[in-house]
Amino acid sequence: MKPDQVAGLLLAAGGGRRLGGRPKALLEHHGRLLVERAADALRTAGCSPVHVVLGARADDVRKRADLPGCVLVDNPEWAEGMGSSLRAGLASLSDTGARAVLVSLVDQPGIGTRAMARVLAAYTSGESLAAASYDGRRGHPVLFGAAHWAGVAAAAAGDRGARDYLRVHDDAITLVECGDVGQPYDIDTPSDLDRLT
Repeated sequence: MKPDQVAGLLLAAGGGRRLGGRPKALLEHHGRLLVERAADALRTAGCSPVHVVLGARADDVRKRADLPGCVLVDNPEWAEGMGSSLRAGLASLSDTGARAVLVSLVDQPGIGTRAMARVLAAYTSGESLAAASYDGRRGHPVLFGAAHWAGVAAAAAGDRGARDYLRVHDDAITLVECGDVGQPYDIDTPSDLDRLT
């Protein structure tokens, strides 16, 4: 493994509570599961290894999803929110030798390879901290150099993920404009499902 390798981390554990309990990883978009599309985008952007955090109906995701080369990480505490998945994912990367991680969310199919590759290109060292920006508003994916992992994990709670950590370190974040190559919408409610047709 190259010492400057950037891992990909896909958070795909949510149960889709506002979608009537339909896990987002198992939703389909243009004939593929969201988890497959997002993991493939991370790989294609240049991330290696790619770790995928599973939670709700993890067994079904393992059976149905085609995730070649991905490391599947179980988060038994997925119901606590995104923070627990972020902690599980970062912990799974501790022995990989990766110097940074690009974190993406399974429920944002409008963010693909081009946006991920742009943020990945902001990596310079284990101290790197960068995020996609859409018309000046910070979004995903987010790149964390390994020096930030412990702090991110300590601050990750509930559904806030790394939001509190990023707010405290706002001055250190390199914003990478991606509004011309990605759309940062979420698939959260039944009305959002129209975006998947």
